[in-house]
Amino acid sequence: MKYQAPSPREGPGTGDPLFRDVCRAGLLPLMVLHYVAREPCYGNQLIDRIAWLTAGTVAVNPNTMYPLLRSLEARGLIAGEWESPPDRGRRYYRITSDGNDERLRLAGRMAPHLDAVAASVEIIRTVLLER
Repeated sequence: MKYQAPSPREGPGTGDPLFRDVCRAGLLPLMVLHYVAREPCYGNQLIDRIAWLTAGTVAVNPNTMYPLLRSLEARGLIAGEWESPPDRGRRYYRITSDGNDERLRLAGRMAPHLDAVAASVEIIRTVLLER
């Protein structure tokens, strides 16, 4: 079977069968909640941190991040505040107590999915790289 590259609308983490189910299960909201629980963050900072954490395997663009941030804020899971209110510079987000509860719930829900991906990668690695 010939390899077919993902379409431009797909990126790492979306068309990738190893990560597709993990992403659908809530990986991106979990990563956002994780980072804003540690310290206030702005959107592009979150994009960069997620890229670093996943070694680029999960690619997030602004058209995905900013609607997610607005949704999490509307649900009361994060609270945003403009860096310089008159200038509307960066909007920093911090976690709320409801957001922390959701972070813990998502972490529990994601654990089996992440374990399955890790096991799959290890099997692939063992089979393909055996000497």
